[in-house]
Amino acid sequence: MSRTMFWEALRRRAVPASLVGIVCIAAFLGSVGSVGFMIQISTLLTFVVVVVGLYSFVGLSGVVSFGHISFMAIGAYVAGLLTIPLATKHVLLPELPGFLATASAGEPLATVIAGVAAVVLALLIVPVAMRLSGIAAAMVLLAVLVIVNVVISQSDAITGGLRAMTGIPVENHVSTPLVWAIIAIVVVFEFQESSVGLRLRASRDDEIGARALGVNVTRERSVALVLSAFFVGVGGSLYAHLLGAISPSAFYLELTFSTLAMLVVGGMTSLSGAVIGTVAIFALKEVLRHVERGLTLGPVHIPARPGLQLVGVGVVTLLILALRPSGITRGREIGLGSLRRIGSGRPRGGENVPEEGSLAASE
Repeated sequence: MSRTMFWEALRRRAVPASLVGIVCIAAFLGSVGSVGFMIQISTLLTFVVVVVGLYSFVGLSGVVSFGHISFMAIGAYVAGLLTIPLATKHVLLPELPGFLATASAGEPLATVIAGVAAVVLALLIVPVAMRLSGIAAAMVLLAVLVIVNVVISQSDAITGGLRAMTGIPVENHVSTPLVWAIIAIVVVFEFQESSVGLRLRASRDDEIGARALGVNVTRERSVALVLSAFFVGVGGSLYAHLLGAISPSAFYLELTFSTLAMLVVGGMTSLSGAVIGTVAIFALKEVLRHVERGLTLGPVHIPARPGLQLVGVGVVTLLILALRPSGITRGREIGLGSLRRIGSGRPRGGENVPEEGSLAASE
């Protein structure tokens, strides 16, 4: 292997390695902290899975989706139905159909099945949604979210309807969401660097030009939607096992806005943006959560401000869109510029000129 090839391979692996490092550090901090802090970190890692899954479609295709939380809802309810102990299930959901009444699985298997169930939903909407672009595709996906929410709300015998589905075993340790976050980061990075991912990004940047060059945009978007649905469905299962009880209202417009804000704030067109944006918005929401409950700082008392989380996230998202539309990372992957300079033997320090693709180049 030549020196150039070696550094190119190292440069390529620097992105997922850096992002995996970020989630591992977060998991370590959660594992040595209090139980409450561990639950917060587990929730953060769960949303990393969801937003990385969202990025694999929205970020790579350029099609904004308001319907991905429907995949999360499907994953959460499927996993809940499979992992609620049978004795408890017969009491809480006595009218379940025979198969569902006796179906049972451990959390790892149930999480995979939850992802597959979300894929089934994605395959059902592919023939319609993926032939469209722009606002039309966004409205179709929003309609899917509304339909899934209504179906779950009205299916009393299966989901409990508007009442919360309870009895789901709680798993709040960081290990399971960490493993899935690493898998999501690595798989989605390999997908975006694959030939399908490259064609998908070409259609995002210039759909007409990509079609003229023979790119089957519908097929590439369909593949991305299926992959995206799987990881968002997995995130739904992880979320259900964090909460222990789920309801239709938990998987609707508020969560849709929050996950899209995470992607937009970090940088919609990069995997690094998906991870960094999730961390940034989650940290902001945690701070605002404490503030909206009311704080006393010495002689100063801040009264409770319900709804401050949504307002704060909305304001930050608006500021990012106005001042830095491409997000915190400006749509670039972290770690590329420095490794490229090292691999090419270019001077560093005062002689260095930031290169395209590095965060420094955008300053």
